[in-house]
Amino acid sequence: MEEQTKNNIRLGLLVLAGLSLLILTLYWVGKNQSLFGSNFQLKARFSNISGLMKGNNIRYSGIQVGTVKSIEILNDTTIEVTMLIEKKVQPFIHVNAMASIGTEGLMGNKIINIVPSRAAAPGVTDGTMLATQRIVNTDEMLQVLARTNNNIADISEDLRSTMQRIKGSTGLWSLLNDTSLDIHLRASLANIDRATVYTRQFTQDIREMIAGAKEGRGSVGQLLTDTAFYHDLDQAARTIDRAGKGANDLVTHLDEMAQQVRRDIEEGKGTANALLRDSQMVIKLNASLENIRQGTDGFNQNMEALKHNFLFRGYFRRLEKQKKKQATNTVKR
Repeated sequence: MEEQTKNNIRLGLLVLAGLSLLILTLYWVGKNQSLFGSNFQLKARFSNISGLMKGNNIRYSGIQVGTVKSIEILNDTTIEVTMLIEKKVQPFIHVNAMASIGTEGLMGNKIINIVPSRAAAPGVTDGTMLATQRIVNTDEMLQVLARTNNNIADISEDLRSTMQRIKGSTGLWSLLNDTSLDIHLRASLANIDRATVYTRQFTQDIREMIAGAKEGRGSVGQLLTDTAFYHDLDQAARTIDRAGKGANDLVTHLDEMAQQVRRDIEEGKGTANALLRDSQMVIKLNASLENIRQGTDGFNQNMEALKHNFLFRGYFRRLEKQKKKQATNTVKR
């Protein structure tokens, strides 16, 4: 009898311990699922919830504040999520807060993150619809990473093919392997640097020359600033202009004379007409020229006779000696 009583006591204690553990477990689960205490609801709509399930956690600025109460499909592009939030955080959540779906860790359960906005806005009430922000999920990141890996593989294959073609090209490969190329490049860069220095110096000299010309220094400056030179240049220009006008007047006068001569010839008047068209005048002129030629020949013969005459022979000899002496002195000089 006593043994049975002990067994009953043991059984009662075991049942009591089990009930206590069950109650604690239910309380802990209910507390995490926001089943106990005062709560309010917020809603958000997503186009893709990325595996979010009922009962997943909700965090506000990284703090656990509630759980997902329900998930409802409204249409083929919209899914409405109802969130059960603790009443004590309601004063801190405003209507301009953003809701987004994240992950606990890299590969953990899905959660909803509520991110506050810095702009001022009224607080939320029960049933407020929050704006949502799309976050790139792990699947999309893996897809992008896969495409990136494929692109890198293609680039590597292209580089390998390019290197093979370069190796097959004797001239290009030898150029790349030429150890003297670096020396030549350095020498070229040094020459370019010296040319730059010379160009800079030349530019500086040009600037100094222009500055000096502006201040009246040097020949160019004097030409630019000397008023007397400007006056002389103006006078020369005026003289050239007058000469040009005189030449123009002379050309006009000659043109008038030529026109007058042409009219006289056409009308049969004037000296020019007589010279060009009167045959008797031509015959007379020819006769006169012939007489002049014959007179000149006779004069030359008379002069030659005088040279041989004993009265004038000494005079002409003295003239010859003077001419020779003058020629000799000219040669010596």
